[in-house]
Amino acid sequence: MPVTARKLAIALHDVEPRTLDRCRLIRQWLADRGADRITLLAIPHADRALEPDGACAEWLRVRAAAGDAVAQHGMLHQRQRRAGLARSWLADRQGGDAAEFVGLTRQETADAVDAGRTLLTAAGLTPNGFVAPAYAYTQALRRALRSRYAWSSGLLGIHAARPLLVPAHGLGTSTDFKRRTSPALLRIGVRLPTKVLRLDVHPADFDLRSHVSALETALRQSHDRRPVTYDELVA
Repeated sequence: MPVTARKLAIALHDVEPRTLDRCRLIRQWLADRGADRITLLAIPHADRALEPDGACAEWLRVRAAAGDAVAQHGMLHQRQRRAGLARSWLADRQGGDAAEFVGLTRQETADAVDAGRTLLTAAGLTPNGFVAPAYAYTQALRRALRSRYAWSSGLLGIHAARPLLVPAHGLGTSTDFKRRTSPALLRIGVRLPTKVLRLDVHPADFDLRSHVSALETALRQSHDRRPVTYDELVA
């Protein structure tokens, strides 16, 4: 496989006004290590709404103009209600309080997606894709996304007109077990001989030295991959 065919698709999760300073630092850290194009996952209304004239919206517009892609990352990134016992148990294992769409009705799901998209559009952003918080998709959410977005990404791939089987590799911070084991798993994952390597980065990763070290190793081992956005992957 030619070196130029190997790609690196980095997604920076949880971009919102509250995490802006950390996200700016992480974006520069990634750029210093060769990642000139990544996908920014913006939360429209977490701690507070994304204001068109605010610093977060301005930064996202600057990054989009520089070649990054901006995708919608839920609406609130916060679980609203409990679902059935089995589905709630699965959601708790998958994303806990971040599993925003679990338990919502079809109409509530569509309204949340539309409200978030409206906030992003009002901020001068034109997202082509959607990433569910904690990768917790429901049937209602997938139905709503079909007519609204060109792509959505899950843990195992990217759903688009031409689905891509591209697993995401990242780090875990929600439990002690994940904090201890995920750096080693990431180092193994980035060595797999894949055409496209998806790498998830979260602001919380930079609270842990072991996570930063694992990300540094992953980027060093991926130096021969061409950075691309999710928009470019599905184009």
